[in-house]
Amino acid sequence: MLKAVLIEKDEQGYRAKVTELPESRLPEGDVLVDVEYSTLNYKDGLAITGKGPIVRSFPMVPGIDFAGVVKSSSDPAFAAGDRVVLNGWGVGEQHWGGLAQQARVKGDWLIKLPAAMPSRLAMIIGTAGYTAMLCVMALDKHGIRPGPGDVLVTGAGGGVGSIAIMLLSKLGFRVVASTGRPEERSYLESLGTAEIIDRASLSEPGKPLQKERWIAAVDSVGSHTLANICASTRADGAVAACGMAQGLDLPASVAPFILRGVTLFGINSVTRPKAERVEAWDRLASLLSASDLEKTAVEIGLSEVVPAAARLMSGQVRGRTVVDVNR
Repeated sequence: MLKAVLIEKDEQGYRAKVTELPESRLPEGDVLVDVEYSTLNYKDGLAITGKGPIVRSFPMVPGIDFAGVVKSSSDPAFAAGDRVVLNGWGVGEQHWGGLAQQARVKGDWLIKLPAAMPSRLAMIIGTAGYTAMLCVMALDKHGIRPGPGDVLVTGAGGGVGSIAIMLLSKLGFRVVASTGRPEERSYLESLGTAEIIDRASLSEPGKPLQKERWIAAVDSVGSHTLANICASTRADGAVAACGMAQGLDLPASVAPFILRGVTLFGINSVTRPKAERVEAWDRLASLLSASDLEKTAVEIGLSEVVPAAARLMSGQVRGRTVVDVNR
């Protein structure tokens, strides 16, 4: 038997709870993993609370990522004892996910963890940090370099924002953080933030073209915030958009794109090619130390996941929530 968070929906309603399940109930896949750690991401919060249409079939074990050790494999790329990580691929949405003591998945969805990275640190990074790295890689490939101006990070107190600030600061950028929680100033400065602005300055409808303020941005908010970011990005700058905390809409104009040559990158972390996933995790391992990551982390056990999801959705969680599925 294995313990797991299970989401059910029937005539009695929508509910999530920790329960015990036989291994035989795990879905089909060619690699069985003993999960060591998972995380609580924004998508997981939506799924567990039912506040977003994340889950596509019921019952469902949530958890869009996990790290652990291969127990058995019919995929020649993996063998028992390999340490692996998974991000995305519909896990926790269409296929049972990582908030359980075991997961059975397709080998194509897995990559081997960098040699020096233990499972716990991998899940402090999690999908949020992996997504932040993909954003930074997009900006880098566009030619954004430290020196000529600031880089904005929105949703700075969240998982993506926290790791993005650390990465950009490590790479030599001056980082401006947007947050609605001024009490988090010390935390954000400890990550490498040079300046903090109130998210309210970006969240309301604004002019289609505004004063040029930053050379690039990482945005996990969307809606009016993303529109205002684009409108105030410098000529030939770039914005990496990876979230929708404010909304899915984009009430923007074409002015920043055709008058300033601003580039908007959409970051899809769910189905990236294997080479890109490996590059992202290798760069994360080289840039972030255990002491860096521990600043962002709170650890909980599997039994604490459901109430923690409610706190996440009400904006009461900062940084990264790592889940030890074996306690």
